[in-house]
Amino acid sequence: MAPYASDDNTTAGEAGDPRAGRRRAARYVVPVAVMGVAAATIGLVPALADSGDPDLPKITAQQLVEKIAKSDVEQLSGTVKISTDLGLPNLGGLESGLLSGAARPDDGGSSADPSAKLTELASGTHTLRIAADGPDRQKLSLLENAAEYSLIRNGTDVWGYDSESNEVYHGTVAESARDEERRPPATPKDFAEEALKAVDDTTSVTVDGTAQVAGRDAYKLLIEPKQSGSTVGAISVAVDAETGLPLKFTLTPASGGAAVVDAGFTRVSFARPPASAFDFTPPRGAKVTEDGDLAGHHAERGERAPKSADGLAGGLGGPDGPKTIGEGWNTVATFDTGGEGLPAAGAGGDLGGFLDSLGDPVSGKFGSGTVFSTRLVNALITDDGTVYVGAVTKDALVKAAGAGK
Repeated sequence: MAPYASDDNTTAGEAGDPRAGRRRAARYVVPVAVMGVAAATIGLVPALADSGDPDLPKITAQQLVEKIAKSDVEQLSGTVKISTDLGLPNLGGLESGLLSGAARPDDGGSSADPSAKLTELASGTHTLRIAADGPDRQKLSLLENAAEYSLIRNGTDVWGYDSESNEVYHGTVAESARDEERRPPATPKDFAEEALKAVDDTTSVTVDGTAQVAGRDAYKLLIEPKQSGSTVGAISVAVDAETGLPLKFTLTPASGGAAVVDAGFTRVSFARPPASAFDFTPPRGAKVTEDGDLAGHHAERGERAPKSADGLAGGLGGPDGPKTIGEGWNTVATFDTGGEGLPAAGAGGDLGGFLDSLGDPVSGKFGSGTVFSTRLVNALITDDGTVYVGAVTKDALVKAAGAGK
């Protein structure tokens, strides 16, 4: 972790860091994959703060970042509330299927497939119960009215169970170092570290007072872009004063209004959960689908399983990830889809007109295309099939695309 200059206007540089290019790509990956990452984590979990600001010893931003890095909490359990508001258009549930690319039960898939089920966290408000006992025992349960979905890792076995359909997913965890590096964030600490990868000399990092989160005293770390043009307003991380574990992660947009992501522990305990919490046996009569069966199903339909954040970066624009334009929080990723752009209005039935209704037509040195927007990410798809995407405003995106030509 690079040193920070001061607590009033703290920054970290990447000069001489061979991973600088990877960090610049991370600035693209984090906002673009925020839906999938949120769905895959036990922790993108900003908490709802209790009343009161505890009186804690003074700490600098550098010390607080180091406290996060040194945190070694492996056992915990608790309840998490997560709200996500990306401002996606209401497509009657279609957007979740498009984001996941996952199999659906009605076409041979499984409702217990985690890549399909957990994309529900991409929008709305949800309540989760979580438990962890080291890296090999973890459980996440998504509570849905009278039903419950659970994702359990016990050793090398991974189980998903949807009580509503009585369907079970079973897979195994690859133990190679490469697969471990590619996994998406799995704890609040992981997610905070992903945010900190975006820190460079275009970033202000400060300590923004204290708070109580789920009854725990915490420091608040504030990460803000210095540049104009970014859609990110601020990232706030509440860090447990005793253990250094991030308890709260809130991302607010520069446009104001509700947070894009606001989730967190409403209850947390650092006692070791009982071993029985991670036991699972398929219920009598349940339909069990093996991961290999789902992989074959995806292949038959010409689909690819969803990737982690690192996998996404590597899959767009070659093994080193997408090309980038600009710097800092105004970095824009670009890659070629290898085909033509969106169908024109009237082409392919009503598809062209439907897609046009979701975006705004633009033109510039890059030619012409359509910009699709959320509250955090803007994406430009040109008529020749080139994509430009980043956590930047529409104007900044169009300008970057012109500069890239």
